Amino acid sequence: MTIISDDNDFQKKDLKQKNPIIKTESIEYDKTFENSIRPKSFDDYIGQSALKETLKISIEAAKMREKPLDHLLFYGPPGLGKTTLAGVIAEQMGADIKITSAPALERPRDIIGILMSLKGGEILFIDEIHRLNKVAEEILYPAMEDFFLDMTTGKSQTVKTLRVPLPKFTLIGATTKAGELSGPLRDRFGIIYRLQFYSIEELASVIKRTASILDIKITEEGAAAIAKRSRGTPRIANRLVKRVSDFALIKFDGVITDEVANYSLDILNIDEFGLDTTDRALLNLIIEKYDGGPVGIETIAAALSEDVRTLEDVCEPYLLQAGLLQRTPRGRKVSPEGYRHLGKKIENMQQTLF
Repeated sequence: MTIISDDNDFQKKDLKQKNPIIKTESIEYDKTFENSIRPKSFDDYIGQSALKETLKISIEAAKMREKPLDHLLFYGPPGLGKTTLAGVIAEQMGADIKITSAPALERPRDIIGILMSLKGGEILFIDEIHRLNKVAEEILYPAMEDFFLDMTTGKSQTVKTLRVPLPKFTLIGATTKAGELSGPLRDRFGIIYRLQFYSIEELASVIKRTASILDIKITEEGAAAIAKRSRGTPRIANRLVKRVSDFALIKFDGVITDEVANYSLDILNIDEFGLDTTDRALLNLIIEKYDGGPVGIETIAAALSEDVRTLEDVCEPYLLQAGLLQRTPRGRKVSPEGYRHLGKKIENMQQTLF
């Protein structure tokens, strides 16, 4: 499988993993941290069991028909493995994959250029696809549905419309905001699936696999301790493994135990729920300044000097999933569970209503 990035982020290099379980033959990845630990097969991809079974069937059927896979749309909070899953699908299909993001496709020629460069059976992965502009979307419609590219030539009265055939390809879109996709674009995907937050057991498996690849010594208890504070997200779990391994190496004997993990994460201000300084500041702000809410997200962002998108995409999904925050038509409210987690007393009994 060859990874080609629209932004030249990925270079063709051979990756030699130390973990014998991982199949690395004929796979070319840049030796960045995230790419060095990305699974390359469904067997190595941990979590999302229902989705994996569905994809296995779809891939086998596509191979039997000798046709490209249907277009796929993956949505859910960041860090759950959407990009990694696209790479696994490409590997299983024996296809090359081109990776880009919607903000990089600002001009019509950007999307036209990448579509014209595709080869038969190739996979095009567009991250943050909800941020595609209207012109790019309209160019994609016939490309996805009929594998044609509608182009115009000439000016004013001499304008002609040409239909340029495209090789049959598979588009994989990824988004954290499926609701912001237009109906016509969303309807052109044959498979639409929401990626779920990971369980502690699944995250512990992810952590042990990452530690094995990076030659980090870790105990079962150490992996579980990190998993509990990883917000149900593999990307966060992998990042914490590296941070905790630094503490283990400098302040301990190099082995990540539950004691080492808890000590390190406490210093990093990540609590037992996985909340960091920003998460706690958000909840405390709503409680102390706005009587627990409701309050608008723009007001919260201004008070915290944070970007609205950061709060909506990074903080809110997990706070809502954990039941610490409530989203109402009038704004955000801290739930009773949020009060208890912060050790706050619910003075306004209306907090338990609605």
